[in-house]
Amino acid sequence: MRLPLAAFLLSATAAVAQSAAPVEQGPRNAPSLEPAFPEQTRAPAVQSDVTLTTTAFAEGLENPWGIAPLPNGGYLVTERPGRLRVISADGAVSEPVSGLPEIHAVRQGGLLDVAVGPTFADDRMIYWTYAKPMGDGMSVTAAARGVLSDDMTELTEVQDIFVQDPPSSTSMHYGSRIVFDAEGYAFITTGEHSAVGEREKAQDNSTTYGKVIRVNPDGSVPADNPFVDADGIDTIWSYGHRNIQGALIHPETGQLWTIEHGPAGGDELNIPQAGLNYGWPVISYGVNYSGSDVGEGIAAQEGMEQPRYFWDPVIAPGGMIVYQGEMFPEWQGDVLIGSLNPGALVRLTMDGDTVTGEERLLTDVGRIRDVEEAADGSLLVLIDSPNGAVLRVTPEGMSN
Repeated sequence: MRLPLAAFLLSATAAVAQSAAPVEQGPRNAPSLEPAFPEQTRAPAVQSDVTLTTTAFAEGLENPWGIAPLPNGGYLVTERPGRLRVISADGAVSEPVSGLPEIHAVRQGGLLDVAVGPTFADDRMIYWTYAKPMGDGMSVTAAARGVLSDDMTELTEVQDIFVQDPPSSTSMHYGSRIVFDAEGYAFITTGEHSAVGEREKAQDNSTTYGKVIRVNPDGSVPADNPFVDADGIDTIWSYGHRNIQGALIHPETGQLWTIEHGPAGGDELNIPQAGLNYGWPVISYGVNYSGSDVGEGIAAQEGMEQPRYFWDPVIAPGGMIVYQGEMFPEWQGDVLIGSLNPGALVRLTMDGDTVTGEERLLTDVGRIRDVEEAADGSLLVLIDSPNGAVLRVTPEGMSN
């Protein structure tokens, strides 16, 4: 079958681009697992025509995890040990906001993501995800909401809108991001708690382990969720995920994009579709930390979706955004991802939903847990450390 000339030229251009050297990252953990298509991993290295400057925007934060801009300036920032702070537009950090529920701050558990609700201007409702204690050392991923007082010191009318089921004894792999689409639906990401005996639940739709959840802002179930009239919990949107710690609603398409941790290799960028199976732990582009195969050691199986992109070795992804600002014009439309290990801001250039290039920035600042675009187009990155901070990122020479 002959391709039209435009399609042929596009294919040829992609083939040439894909032959360029990727970012330096070391050998793959699972070199025998071939990508499903040429652009699925190790995109050509690209280089920004800008030198970055980082300055401390807010300091003295203990393991900051999530950040959300407030409509009238300033930010909400979570600390994993269980504190919510308000950071003013000039970087002043508030005392902890009161009114949060009890939080299971053990290992990877704690207070996790935060989001300003879609109707905040009317009701001052904010949302957060957290590890919820269930007694006897058990916990789950949960999402809650509450009304932020006018002086931003207190939460009231606090209620859970999602509680993962069943409880787990393993304080690992909670997810968990919360994002709202243009119609006001909340997407909540979960993990499968990591343990070999629990990870299989990512394939079990009678549990909410390793899932994307979709609910109305009050926690009720949208009528068009894929499992409303099928076998499975009716809040489930997609399944077969490992540990999704990044999510966004794409500003151009309105689609949900997610990024999840693989084991040793196999971090994945996905665009989860309603009712579809993303494979974990049946298929993976990584291996277990011991070096043994995940399952049967396969990366593809009929009925299971392929990631749009994967990393091996891992970047250990945190939060992500699509950049839209004016301060870095060449980045507009690019995906920016926080990397915990080896630590960086990862930039992906895109052609639609296909990755065309990759760059590693800020490789010397530590574990980047989340990234947010400020109103002026600068970036704010969360450094996940016991003595953590929010750094402001600008082009070199720009006044702060």
